[in-house]
Amino acid sequence: MNTSPLAVPALPPTFTERDFRNALGQFTTGVTVVTTVDAQGHPVGMTVSSFNSVSLDPALVLWSVARSAGSYQAFAQCSHYAIHVLASHHKDLALQFAQRGIDRFAGVAWQPNAHGVPLLEDALATFECRARSQYPEGDHLIMVGEVQDCRHAANASPLLYHSGKMR
Repeated sequence: MNTSPLAVPALPPTFTERDFRNALGQFTTGVTVVTTVDAQGHPVGMTVSSFNSVSLDPALVLWSVARSAGSYQAFAQCSHYAIHVLASHHKDLALQFAQRGIDRFAGVAWQPNAHGVPLLEDALATFECRARSQYPEGDHLIMVGEVQDCRHAANASPLLYHSGKMR
């Protein structure tokens, strides 16, 4: 008899989507901006709170992008990207990269790395990654990146996300 979790039939949830969102909101996360370049070499970026470490050896991190995101194709097809952990004074930057229909890089200080990926100045931590693997799950694509370079600032507080608000 197969007892793996995937062999057990799923029961319908006993909660609403709002219940699920509210429960998830009780878990405090950091706030990041993930950047890459699209097929034409234009900078692309978005605010992401679904960031996590995976492995120390090799150095791996993960994050996820919604299939409904305007930048989904750019990230799904990119070979490299950078994850920028934001400091407490970056709330406006996080909100700017969360907006639709604007130039998210307007007024933002950045430099391209060797792969053309925008590296934002003044991040609390930056992880430059090679896209290693992807896993489609539900309405998101889980991205696993192999960290090729990283750096961090000392003595700064992180920007946090809790109960639907940045703090």
